[in-house]
Amino acid sequence: MDYAGLAEAAAEKMGLYRRDPGGWRGCRRTSEVSVSWRPSAEFAGNAYRGEGIVPASPRDVWECIKPVAGGPRTKWDQNVKDFEVIETISDTVSVCRTTTPSAFMRIISPREFVDVVLTRQYEDGTMLSAATNVEHPLCPPQPDFVRGFNYPCGCFCIPLPGEPDRTQLLSFFQTDLGGYLPQTVVDSFFPASIVGFYSNLTKAVKALKA
Repeated sequence: MDYAGLAEAAAEKMGLYRRDPGGWRGCRRTSEVSVSWRPSAEFAGNAYRGEGIVPASPRDVWECIKPVAGGPRTKWDQNVKDFEVIETISDTVSVCRTTTPSAFMRIISPREFVDVVLTRQYEDGTMLSAATNVEHPLCPPQPDFVRGFNYPCGCFCIPLPGEPDRTQLLSFFQTDLGGYLPQTVVDSFFPASIVGFYSNLTKAVKALKA
């Protein structure tokens, strides 16, 4: 499997989504994030877009969200129980397994996701983490988890000119949770989950700076 090629394709998709603001319909808004959705072109579900300003430098925000084993994300992100690197492909590409706890009053049982993940820094200081689902021989489906599938997804940490202690965080999620879930549950879960992601991240960066 061409893991590097799949990772690069996911990063390109993130760039396309970032440049294409059309067709998104707002569904949730808080003081921290605006969430919108549109039908996914990748699978029979929806893509979600989160956009907000995080009160911390891009470096601090990236420290909290970067996809590394043993990183802080398992501590603050309520949707990440464990994160492990299955294979390192290069300095910027790795195959990773993420497990999630039960959610939505236990209606959604624990999930596992196997993705190829790419990280990249751009000339303007923007940092990207992009991912998409893959299979890996060292990571067959586990009996205690439902295998879910992330279609091209990612987060951009974007510096704000003249505001070194604030970061625009632009995120895209399109996930097939797998299993047999009512569509109403799925449609309610993701906007609430993204709101929680931004809220908990904001708390995490404040704790990091304290």
